[in-house]
Amino acid sequence: MSNGLRAWLAQSELFAYNVVRRDRWIAHQASLVPSGTRVLDVGAGSCPYRALFAHCDYRTQDLAPLRNDQLRHGGYGALDFVSDVTAIPVPDGSFGVVLCTEVLEHHPEPIRVVYELARILQPGGTLILTAPLGSGIHQEPYHYYGGYTPWWYERFLKTAGLEEISIEPNEGSFRFFAQESLRFIQATSPLSASLPVGVRLLWLPMWIMLFPVLGLIVPVFCKWLDRFDRERRFTVGYHVTARRASPHYS
Repeated sequence: MSNGLRAWLAQSELFAYNVVRRDRWIAHQASLVPSGTRVLDVGAGSCPYRALFAHCDYRTQDLAPLRNDQLRHGGYGALDFVSDVTAIPVPDGSFGVVLCTEVLEHHPEPIRVVYELARILQPGGTLILTAPLGSGIHQEPYHYYGGYTPWWYERFLKTAGLEEISIEPNEGSFRFFAQESLRFIQATSPLSASLPVGVRLLWLPMWIMLFPVLGLIVPVFCKWLDRFDRERRFTVGYHVTARRASPHYS
């Protein structure tokens, strides 16, 4: 696959909706943040959202344990704080916005992570949070949990002192099924080095027949069918915002 085609697929809402829609949602959240707000991007990695917060005082944090090839843009961006996410070296209430995307599944103590994010938020400050409901193993060995449900967010964000919790699924079950259809086609490609030569030869004609169905027809129809999914039990993940409770004086 050429680099140009790979880049196009990575930006396609049809073929890479999880990342594309998450980026779009974060861009919208960033547009709501007042200029000059202190923002901390927790687990920032390659810092793909730096430009979205150019109007803010944007800072970054990461433990930085991963190889370059495990990161979205092939390496870490400039980091202001290198620390464990449960012990960020800043005072309480340091930031008006805390951004934390696709991090919770990579920490062995995600509840402690939520408490730390709440600690560093100013009263009235906003948490912008995403994590998967289900995903394959990635960024190993730093992948500890399969995913987080709305009830997990409701319970632990509240106990951390956060309120006004909004939880939105990143599309529904049919889009999730389409993603797995594409993953199946990719994982079983006859060009895959993981398949023995004999298996590749036997599988090739079937793969060629399935490719247009699973690689194009299923994703297109699943995108259309997704509007009819009311329960969304197999969504790929959730987009969450919450606000740190302000002190109430009697």
